[in-house]
Amino acid sequence: MRDFSLWLAVAAGGGIGATIRYGVSRLSGRFMGDEFPWGTLFVNVAGSFAMGVLAAWLLSRTSDSQMLRAFWGVGVLGGFTTFSAFSLETITLFERKAYAAAGGYLMTSVILSVTALLCGLMIGRSAL
Repeated sequence: MRDFSLWLAVAAGGGIGATIRYGVSRLSGRFMGDEFPWGTLFVNVAGSFAMGVLAAWLLSRTSDSQMLRAFWGVGVLGGFTTFSAFSLETITLFERKAYAAAGGYLMTSVILSVTALLCGLMIGRSAL
């Protein structure tokens, strides 16, 4: 029964994360235009930061955190972050021959996301 509960936690969290991601993408398109994938860049950086905070917090817990990890880490943040969309958008920019935008998007996404995760870990660890 516990295994089934974990699957439900992932599904519920994934639905929430994906819905928030969709909202962010719609809002960024409305306010910043659709020429550059601003929404995906934002959710990748914000999601990486949140994953760092979550990982630091979960690692500090002595009680069972499997359900929290399933819901928040795999579900909500897995549904919220969009590296599959990131990959497609990078290739799409290359295919449009927008090489500078594609390279900038690729480097900025990776560098900011990894940096945000590191900052999240440091903040999460210092707050505990």
